[in-house]
Amino acid sequence: MEYVTIDDNTLFNLQYYMPNKDSLRQLANIFGIFADETRLKILSALSLGEMCVNDLSKYLNINQTTISHQLRLLRNFDAVRDKKKKKIVLYSVKNDLIAEIMSMGVDYLQIM
Repeated sequence: MEYVTIDDNTLFNLQYYMPNKDSLRQLANIFGIFADETRLKILSALSLGEMCVNDLSKYLNINQTTISHQLRLLRNFDAVRDKKKKKIVLYSVKNDLIAEIMSMGVDYLQIM
């Protein structure tokens, strides 16, 4: 006999509020943005303002190839936007919620 420890109300809430498979996959992708230290550095810098690959490379002390690769991933995640200004491509965070999520992560670490 199977023993269930949750009450009917909790079971109902679990079934009602559990995101569907597609939403869970999308959520995992969103949190994947924050799963790499280099991407976190880039997002932190871009949260302060627009920057080009050269600036990011210089100030974060990361080679341009790595910066470009991570920016491509961040564009695929729809986390950053780019705009061309003459010959330079400037990158910025696409949504202020990204900086908020990072800030909440830092807040969480401080209470652990």
